[in-house]
Order: sequence, then structure tokens, then C-alpha cells
Amino acid sequence: MTDSDRGVDDAGSDSADEIDVALAAGAALFNEGYVLAAHDPWEEAWLPLDADGDAAADERLLHGLIAAAAATHHARSRNWSGAVGCAGNAVEYLGAVDATARGVGVEPVREWCRRLAADPEAIERAAPPTIRIGDSTPGFGDLDLPAALLAAPVLAGEIDSGTEATLERAADLARDERGTARTTVTELLFAFLRDPETRPQVAARLADRVELADRKRRDVDDLF
Repeated sequence: MTDSDRGVDDAGSDSADEIDVALAAGAALFNEGYVLAAHDPWEEAWLPLDADGDAAADERLLHGLIAAAAATHHARSRNWSGAVGCAGNAVEYLGAVDATARGVGVEPVREWCRRLAADPEAIERAAPPTIRIGDSTPGFGDLDLPAALLAAPVLAGEIDSGTEATLERAADLARDERGTARTTVTELLFAFLRDPETRPQVAARLADRVELADRKRRDVDDLF
């Protein structure tokens, strides 16, 4: 079984926890160097949560990670005041959760943000920590299908290969493939994430698949 085949098989079931999926997708983006982009899947999972409800711990964890990503981005951009403010928020939110909340290694991220809050120019002397979940440090090659479907459109929005809208539509097509014998779009999405050298070509093939699917849908609609 290939890695891509394994990703399809492990895509999981609809019972996959949306927060865990978002955490994995964001961690992979962060660890692969797309720090601000990690904000997107985390924010999508965070927005519906009630800070005072049953999911308060998840709300604080996601809020802290979002702030940590923003702080790191601001520091890289030499926006020192923005980095200090966001880092302070991250320390506050991450200080209110367990050190292994949702399996995330919280303490290195919190320590990094403490450092940025005190000295944002530290970014010029040290790299941000990688984000660990359980025993792994997720990268694009480690994502299962649900997390890959979140990460791929966000990545497209960060690079000059494909468009976020096209990759979002391709993600919809990959979801439609689940439970069928078709895996073409799914395999292309995994390739888009995992092989930077071929991303332009893969993005073009995904765009063709999206256009074909949309054309077929329009043809069917025209029949009625």
C-alpha cells in the first residue's frame, strides 16, 4: 500500500473529530513554514466554540495557537508591536490549558511566545518551535485525507500554484470520491501537498478535473 493509498483508507470516517483534524492541518502548515496560513484551519474550528461552554478548553487552545501563529508572522514581518501583543495573548490562552491538551505539545509554543513577548527580535536569532501532536511533528506527508482537504486550499492561497477556490472545489470532489472506486482527485490533492516540485502541474490537473466536473453538472442542470 502506498502512502497515498493509506491516506485514502484512513480518511476516515465522518466521525473524525473536526477539532483534531483542524489541529493537524494547522500544525502541518505551521511546521512546513506557512505560519500565518496555519491560522485558517484553526480559526475555522475555533469560531463556533463558546469560551464559557463545555468546549472552553478547546476554545483556549485554538485561540492560543492562532495568536502564536499571528505573533510569529508579525515578528517575521518586523511588526514588533503586533508580535508583542499577539504573543502576550498566546501566553495567556495557552497558559489556561493542559500541557498536552488534545495531544498538542503546548509548552514549547507557550515558551516561544513568552520569548517573543519579551523580545520580538528573537525571531532573527532563533526559529519558532515545531508543533507536536502526540508522538509526531506533522508535516504535509503525515496528513490523512480530512486534514489534507483542509490544508491544500489554504496552501494554494499562499503559493503561486493553483487558486484557493479551485482547491476548495477539488476538496469537495475528493469528498465525493469517498466510498467509491474513484481516487484520482484524492491522489492529486495528496501530491499537491507532498511534492513541491510538481505543484504547478498538479494544480493544473486539478483545475482540469474541477472544470470537467462543473461542466458535467451544468449539462445535467440544462436538461431540466
